[in-house]
Amino acid sequence: MKYKELYLYGAEKLKNAGVPEAELDARFLLEAVCHTTRNDMLLYPDKEVDEKQKEDYVNQIRKREKRIPLQYILGKQEFMGMEFYVNKDVLIPRQDTEILVEEAMKHLHDGMHILDVCTGSGCILISLLHYSNDCQGVGIDISEAALSVAKENAARLLEVNVENHLENQQKISFWKGDLFDALPEMDKFDIIVSNPPYIETKVLETLEPEVSHHEPLIALDGKEDGLYFYRRIVENAGKYLHRDGMLFFEIGYNQAEPVTQLMKDMGFIEVNVKKDYAGLDRVVYGTYLPMDSL
Repeated sequence: MKYKELYLYGAEKLKNAGVPEAELDARFLLEAVCHTTRNDMLLYPDKEVDEKQKEDYVNQIRKREKRIPLQYILGKQEFMGMEFYVNKDVLIPRQDTEILVEEAMKHLHDGMHILDVCTGSGCILISLLHYSNDCQGVGIDISEAALSVAKENAARLLEVNVENHLENQQKISFWKGDLFDALPEMDKFDIIVSNPPYIETKVLETLEPEVSHHEPLIALDGKEDGLYFYRRIVENAGKYLHRDGMLFFEIGYNQAEPVTQLMKDMGFIEVNVKKDYAGLDRVVYGTYLPMDSL
């Protein structure tokens, strides 16, 4: 079969399955299988595709027809200018989350100690360390499978040995556990970042199948009102922050007001809200001022 014919086959299959951006996904999958670029469609539409590549492409299209996310099929997603490995055990890094990283970077100085709660693929923490100097970071997640993905990304993108947990000798380390319970000992950080599960349980089934049926539920479900993990993190964050340390959250579009109030109630000052590229509230952050210092 010719190159363009195979592409048209894939695009039609995905359209019939109701896949958003079917033509684009069909092209990305074909380029991945054939190791080609966008120009090949224009320059070599009649190039014959060998049987192995054709078979691989058909299998990939079948996966996408089932609404398995393109990123899981390809095993990668770009974030903050880097290519992260992803699979079904972690949320797919999204452009909106770059707002969280960019806002934290404005307050990040050389040598700071960063904690990433609910680290998932590690994209937030790894990006902060990649674009800073002499900072150290700890990533926490309750999922061992997610941590395996984060470690693989850190090893490749930061070129570090993530299995070396010698205190104060590694750039990044990961710990398994339930939020702050994962920390091996009481530690203090300059910045805490988190993109916790924040979708209301009742809303989950209304999401696109790519999300509701394939991304890990444990990383999505924010319980009844979507605020469960924000409450837990805010209530305990002060114990792990230096005075004047900062807490940064990604939030859902309608959660700025309650998360802001949670932070103010627990001693955070100068609490700000940052909007995403669509003009929706996306990040809430503030500075920790212990109650006894007022």
